[in-house]
Amino acid sequence: MDRPDMPEQLTPQARTSGLTLVELAVAILVLAIGSMAALRATDQSRLSIGSEMPRILARLAARNRAEELQLYGPGHALPGQVTLAGQPISIETHSETTAGGLLLSRITARAVSGEAAMLVVYLPPGCDGETIAAGSWPQPP
Repeated sequence: MDRPDMPEQLTPQARTSGLTLVELAVAILVLAIGSMAALRATDQSRLSIGSEMPRILARLAARNRAEELQLYGPGHALPGQVTLAGQPISIETHSETTAGGLLLSRITARAVSGEAAMLVVYLPPGCDGETIAAGSWPQPP
């Protein structure tokens, strides 16, 4: 006896078509863990990008010192600390003569926060800045 106004008996297939509370909780947990991993990766990127500015400034200070050595020569007293973009940067220069008679200068520029840049420049022997500025480099012996 089928009556059209009476609801049909629930079939086993109809009972399992929805989400249970446990399945919903597991899905939310998986999404939360994924979101936390994405936030952690974003924070790590922010930290590495934030430390890039002192490194760029240290590199710029090292290049500036290389230009100063080429212009003024290694004999001139150059400051050991410069300020770029409001950040103090210490500069160390170590020079030695190579077997070919060139002057090898290692320039290390370090920001206060620890980021550093190193640059190596070869200068002609006996460079005093004036001969380089005039365009006539000294000839090797």
